[in-house]
Amino acid sequence: MEQFRNVGLIGRLESPGVIETLKTLKEFLVAEGYRVILEESTAAEFIDHGLQVSHLRLLGEICDLAIVVGGDGSILGAARALARHKVPVLGINRGRLGFLTDISPDEVPAKITDVLAGKYIMESRFLLDAQLQRNGEPVNSGRALNDVVLHPGQATRMIEFELYIEGQFVYSQRSDGLIVATPTGSTAYALSAGGPIMHPTLDAIALVPMFAHTLSSRPIVVGGSSEIKIVLGVENRFNLQISCDDQDHLIAAPGDVLYVQKYPHKLRLIHPLSHNFYEICRSKLGWGNLLERT
Repeated sequence: MEQFRNVGLIGRLESPGVIETLKTLKEFLVAEGYRVILEESTAAEFIDHGLQVSHLRLLGEICDLAIVVGGDGSILGAARALARHKVPVLGINRGRLGFLTDISPDEVPAKITDVLAGKYIMESRFLLDAQLQRNGEPVNSGRALNDVVLHPGQATRMIEFELYIEGQFVYSQRSDGLIVATPTGSTAYALSAGGPIMHPTLDAIALVPMFAHTLSSRPIVVGGSSEIKIVLGVENRFNLQISCDDQDHLIAAPGDVLYVQKYPHKLRLIHPLSHNFYEICRSKLGWGNLLERT
């Protein structure tokens, strides 16, 4: 197990209770002799902290561990910035669902102590890389831990596109859009669109149509190393949007081509030893518990 000495703290401050949890973490880590670095925007609301401050992109170069306080959305932002640095990320849930941030505030500092002592599970989660081309030239790009979503933006109209996988034509479609989701993202937006739940360890990508005009359009699961090509129909009469984790948004014109494939760097996500994916699904999605036994 890795030894952690330099710990970065990242907080989504609009979530209630985040500052309180950050203060608890800071006091505990400093008392235990760890070097603590605050992410820049987090430090702006953290009065009289007396700690070193770093931009999120630089945090990965100086930290052995990043602790994110907030919801799953906070992890998504940290993942895109930190994955290439291979910095392990640990989440403390101050949001709602908490599929990625699975330590509750009342378990701090007990479970943090376990992690720092090497008692944890390390998972690798792959991200998606989205490249938008116009007339054969790159015009924009983005990364996503959960999903890359093609949609009409604020327009309430269907869009047209062609889908290719590994260079092979799959179908043309009229719909509200298409969700390209990782296993991590299969319990997010893709789930609400009828997509499959995929175990986080799977090397697969789900393609989930959004309100397709034909009832035969169903989600497709392809290999994680597949190159996905989406050609935007020239008959679309307005610009479309491509959203990466619903945080970065790319504007696409009719005729543009979107390429989506696996990003070369993975997120290293830390969980406590008690982590259980199926237990989280039961809790968050309301699945049934064990039947009574006589």
